Amino acid sequence: MTRKRRRIYVIGGFMLIFATAAALVLTAFEENIVFFYSPTDLAQKLKQEPFPPNRRLRIGGLVEEGSIRRAPDGLTVEFRVTDTVEVISVRFRGITPDIFGEGQGVVAEGSMAADGVFVASEVLAKHDETYMPKEVAEALKKAGQWQGEKNEQRTE
Repeated sequence: MTRKRRRIYVIGGFMLIFATAAALVLTAFEENIVFFYSPTDLAQKLKQEPFPPNRRLRIGGLVEEGSIRRAPDGLTVEFRVTDTVEVISVRFRGITPDIFGEGQGVVAEGSMAADGVFVASEVLAKHDETYMPKEVAEALKKAGQWQGEKNEQRTE
């Protein structure tokens, strides 16, 4: 075996090992990646094809005025999230943040149910009057509904 051929085998072996490692890492990440959608993006995706029932995703926008309904059990809350173009119904069982309310920015993580309602496992609300989650701010800007410069300073 010549020196040149040995070098080619060594380089090929390293490339094979690198490709295998990259494939394993990407496969592991695929199970843990959670995509963010605005209500408009999610509505467009749902028109193309439904999400698998266990597919984790995040939606964000504003809690629609007059949409919060609490169940008698005290833990289940239903509300609608909007980016002022589309609206997504959300169901959450748990304790909502103290600052959760109508007209407030919200990010919910969960999955789509067969009935078209987003079932949230976690609900995050903005923490003061000048904060807006980065994803929500971008979705509102994209929809042409961004309000005010005070939010421009502290988006994260």
